[in-house]
Amino acid sequence: MSDVLCIYYSRTGHTKKAMEEIAEALDAELVELNDGVDRGGLRGALRSGRDAMRKECVPLQAFQTEKALGEYQLVIVGTPVWAGRCSSVIRSFLKQHGKKLRRAAYIITRYSEDKSEQVFDQMDQYVPSGHQAAVSLRSGSVGYAFWQEEFLRQVRELLSQQ
Repeated sequence: MSDVLCIYYSRTGHTKKAMEEIAEALDAELVELNDGVDRGGLRGALRSGRDAMRKECVPLQAFQTEKALGEYQLVIVGTPVWAGRCSSVIRSFLKQHGKKLRRAAYIITRYSEDKSEQVFDQMDQYVPSGHQAAVSLRSGSVGYAFWQEEFLRQVRELLSQQ
């Protein structure tokens, strides 16, 4: 049983790919969140952006982890950036469960050149201890592999301190 949980939401598959790579590199448990809302295509993208702008908190579908959230040494939360904010699915997760996370790290995926690092602060509002490591990844960018490896280095260092 792993001491690291990678939990995420992905609308287009970019966050899913990043989280699968991170979970594999860390031998971590991987859990995908969903809200049951159709977010596909242009209509889904517009709905997602609107929900993020309004800071909507949507009901989550049930999810299962191997152990209680507070028992993990580290929980890595992955979200796409929607309209400069974290996804409404991850906002809901953090609002409901963020206080249970002993240590958190964040992975955000984005389309724009803007690193959207303000999203880390938005997520910290729901996690009392804040984040211990974070990375902003842009799929297909030249620096993707470098920043992903730097994040893994930071996480491994963090885990070795326990």
